[in-house]
Amino acid sequence: MSALTLRALRLLADGRFHSGEAVARSLGRSRATLSEAMKSAAELGVEVFSVPGKGYRLARPIEFLDAHAIVARLGPLASRVRLTLLDETDSTSTHLASAAAAGAPSGTCVAAEWQRAGRGRRGRAWQAGLGDSLTFSLLWRFEQGPAQLAGLSLAVAVAAARALEANGGRGVGVKWPNDLVCGWRKLGGILIETSGEMQGPTAAVIGIGINFRMGEALAGRIDQPATDLASCGGEAASRNALLADLLAGLVQALDRFSREGFAAFRAEWSALNAYAGREVTVIAADGASSPARVLDVAEDGALLVSAGDAVRRLSSAEISLRPLSPP
Repeated sequence: MSALTLRALRLLADGRFHSGEAVARSLGRSRATLSEAMKSAAELGVEVFSVPGKGYRLARPIEFLDAHAIVARLGPLASRVRLTLLDETDSTSTHLASAAAAGAPSGTCVAAEWQRAGRGRRGRAWQAGLGDSLTFSLLWRFEQGPAQLAGLSLAVAVAAARALEANGGRGVGVKWPNDLVCGWRKLGGILIETSGEMQGPTAAVIGIGINFRMGEALAGRIDQPATDLASCGGEAASRNALLADLLAGLVQALDRFSREGFAAFRAEWSALNAYAGREVTVIAADGASSPARVLDVAEDGALLVSAGDAVRRLSSAEISLRPLSPP
């Protein structure tokens, strides 16, 4: 994405017609240069109408992230978060991991309008669209070692589900080990990467991606059943309000997790478990698969499933679940 393309899209963000001459003049560029820059909008999943005599207009308005709005909504909790908003980056988690290694404090958060190489679980790419997604990473430092942080991704999922519900999402659930779902379709994902000493302390980079409002371009790039907050009842939701509420919920949840571990979130996670009682296919990292039925989650965050007469514990983050039959 060129910086000029993003600057132009910010001027068009309200979804109204703006003359090409006025936009080019505001940017200090020629009409020809602006026309060339607008060709890149499609790569960002943004549809732009160009009408002779009227100018440019976005097919849908874009709400860009606003630090002042986010901090204002955070209120007293704003002091717990150090927020950086980026126009673009390779990956917010990669960016934040470098900052963590350089000593960034707990509560440092990086959010980006556009990721060139967003990362999901098991090496997958995280697909996002400009204005259609919310992608951010939060650094949290724990005194405990990584072994004592079992179930962290599940606790984060509970906090995220609460924030989505508060922003209009109805029927938001969780899928082990790190997905947010609605109607059994993927609404968001969580990727946690830790570093530190065996006995502690530990730095956790918590990456979260939410499908805020999927356009056709974004939907076409996702290789699994997916949905967005707008489709779950969040039509009036704001990206800025959602990010603020997610951060507020995470700060409170991570404080509690530090004191009490996953046990404090287990009952709520089980209540949100969209796959409870469902027949699934368990897919291992090597591609091997086997049928099972989802039972519950253990106190350490392991998933309990029944396979024949046996109860199995699934604890590897490299394992995936797929419904045995369509919901």
